[in-house]
Amino acid sequence: MLLGASQLIDLLFPAFVLTGWEQVRIEPGSNPFLRLAFHYPLSHSLVATSGWAAAAALLYWLITRYRRGAVVVGLVALSHWVLDAVSHRPDMPLYPGPSPMVGLGLWYSVAGTLIVEGLMFAAGVRVYTAATRARDRKGTYGLWSFVALMVVLYIASVTGPPP
Repeated sequence: MLLGASQLIDLLFPAFVLTGWEQVRIEPGSNPFLRLAFHYPLSHSLVATSGWAAAAALLYWLITRYRRGAVVVGLVALSHWVLDAVSHRPDMPLYPGPSPMVGLGLWYSVAGTLIVEGLMFAAGVRVYTAATRARDRKGTYGLWSFVALMVVLYIASVTGPPP
């Protein structure tokens, strides 16, 4: 559930591109983090992300009636925007429509991005493993297999050819 919440707006974005509501453009270049230019006011604006986070929290609460869990789901979904604002160039809208764009531009530095995103990933894994316990060896192997898969996919996305 938390993984889905953390990726919610990135899961919405491709569907919105297919509908024509949002756009992405390839901008070839040597920096692997700056190869795509986005226009995503409905999935990635701060106001829209807040709405998606609230909807995710409400859905979780309706299913489980667990208020604290719903708050965590909502905060995790909202945290995606905050972390994107650190990484992205100034292309993160505050609200749909003509909006100021924010972004601290970590992606302009490949080395800085690898270090900061690596540390954020490690911190996320640490928080998750501190808060949960596998019920059996399958759970342990499953978690660490998933972590390894995420690392491999990240490396592939950074070192692979442009789209």
